[in-house]
Amino acid sequence: MVVSGFNVYSNEVEVVVAAISGVAEAAAVAQADEHSGEVVAVFVVSKDPALSERAVIDKCRESRTRYKPSRHVYFRSELPKSNVGEMLRRVVRDSLMQQTPVKN
Repeated sequence: MVVSGFNVYSNEVEVVVAAISGVAEAAAVAQADEHSGEVVAVFVVSKDPALSERAVIDKCRESRTRYKPSRHVYFRSELPKSNVGEMLRRVVRDSLMQQTPVKN
């Protein structure tokens, strides 16, 4: 994904989010943004019901440069995977596009 002209790799963001206590799984995808083109959105499967969106965003800000932290956090009970257990980011991104209208 490209955030304000800078490359941000999903794996980098997912490693930081997965290290947060209470996170079982994470998938990072690009979400359209009218100001910077794209921003980082993270889908999280939580094993701690007390884990909040603010806690995830704050932890990402501590560990990443200014344009890399996740701007949006969505909690899910599970994330889509292939038959071999690989994360299907395309499916996650497509579900995000269906629920979030893009402003032009």
